[in-house]
Amino acid sequence: MQRNKKAILLSGGMDSIALAYWLRPEVAITLDYGQRAAEAEIAAATRVARILGMEHYVLRIDCSSLGSGDLVGSEPISDAPITEWWPYRNQMLVTLALMKAIQLGVGELMVGSVKTDAQHLDGTPEFYEQLSKLVSMQEGEIKVTAPAIGLTTVELVQKAGIPDRILMYAHSCHTSNFPCGRCHGCNKYMYVKEQLGIL
Repeated sequence: MQRNKKAILLSGGMDSIALAYWLRPEVAITLDYGQRAAEAEIAAATRVARILGMEHYVLRIDCSSLGSGDLVGSEPISDAPITEWWPYRNQMLVTLALMKAIQLGVGELMVGSVKTDAQHLDGTPEFYEQLSKLVSMQEGEIKVTAPAIGLTTVELVQKAGIPDRILMYAHSCHTSNFPCGRCHGCNKYMYVKEQLGIL
């Protein structure tokens, strides 16, 4: 099979939405892996994928029994660098998305990680470089890339040139399908809006 399509792991948050608008991959994959805000994330991702004319696939695999911290509504385990950390989450999300992507003729899977994600080791450039090497050794030889890993969210939004009306579809809350206004995700959402002068 020819693998000339690009896909994005479209979470429905600001980073992945801005990246999707900027680079316009043909395919979007959204995961409900048991996180508390899954339905709102799926709704945001679905809306944006439709606007951008992307093929959109929603995968539902409940991994909540393996989670920890804000995203699953429990106390973070002692190894957690921040309260939103879920053990091996990025590796899990990429793996699950790739299991669908390989069926679709995808040659590159993009993730929306940005510079501040380096607060945890699976959000660093080195992590994605090693993950891509591992994946490319397997059938399909798909590349995993993080095109915005050197940018902050504000810088990514500015580079993408995404209109406010599309960016504001993003759902960033980690704890609920309705913004709690207190978690790290909500605080980031408000900070980015403030920095960009979005009312």
